[in-house]
Amino acid sequence: MNQQPPPGEFTTVAGIRAWVTAQRAGGSRIGFVPTMGSLHEGHLALVDAARAVSDVVVMSIFVNPLQFGPSEDFSRYPRDLPRDRTLAASRGVDAIFLPDVSVMYQPGSDTRVVPGPGADRWEGEVRPGHFTGVLTVVAKLFHLVTPDVAVFGQKDAQQAALIRRMVRDLDWPVALVVAPTTREPSGLALSSRNSYLSAEDRLQAVGLSAALRAAHEAWRGGETAGDRLVAVARRVLEVYPGVSPEYISAVEPEALAPVETVGAGCLMLVAARVGSTRLIDNIVFGEGIP
Repeated sequence: MNQQPPPGEFTTVAGIRAWVTAQRAGGSRIGFVPTMGSLHEGHLALVDAARAVSDVVVMSIFVNPLQFGPSEDFSRYPRDLPRDRTLAASRGVDAIFLPDVSVMYQPGSDTRVVPGPGADRWEGEVRPGHFTGVLTVVAKLFHLVTPDVAVFGQKDAQQAALIRRMVRDLDWPVALVVAPTTREPSGLALSSRNSYLSAEDRLQAVGLSAALRAAHEAWRGGETAGDRLVAVARRVLEVYPGVSPEYISAVEPEALAPVETVGAGCLMLVAARVGSTRLIDNIVFGEGIP
């Protein structure tokens, strides 16, 4: 079995720009997977998706302080760079961009990307300022890496929708791919924050995907009323006493506004606390959960 060569590592703006410039001069199409590290199979599936449509793949690993609120888990967010390096190499990542906070946000760097309508609901309501932080870092990474294609995960559906709008509104020359959510056999969506879950928490956390699956089955059975599909999901969550829902809603796919009638392509979003851990998940009607 051939061992993949280790990816190149770059910690400076000049370094990553020089590497990308050289690749593009050689005719390579640049794929990009932005991450906050603590890699798992979901991230590696994004690498595979990028590889399928590009010649070389860049991964960034940067825990972005701008997208964490003052009472959130920035300081304890899981970090394991040696393991991340090994996993990235195993999937054939060609370059890793590992900037420090001081590289991404120099002193006096106050410019922010303000998201448009829809960013103040769901995650935006629960986590004020979160999407300003997300869009700001993604915009800067796009500027530095200049990818031809960037890959994001469907699990963060609202994030993907807002990035898609930013790219459209600012005429960014990058194609976006939103890859399906990767799940454990139990149905639990893979997330770096799953490392916070106890064994009992994990048994309860499968309630999120079970609720979404039940709503999708009801929709396939002919139910299209958004409020009734939400009620189906809520009834399933009641079976899992360790799950405390924050929101459940059936929404349209662009601005993620609530819908009365659910058609193919609409989503159901759910956020909940399981023990001390906050989890999100979603399903696309017409696609379901494998």
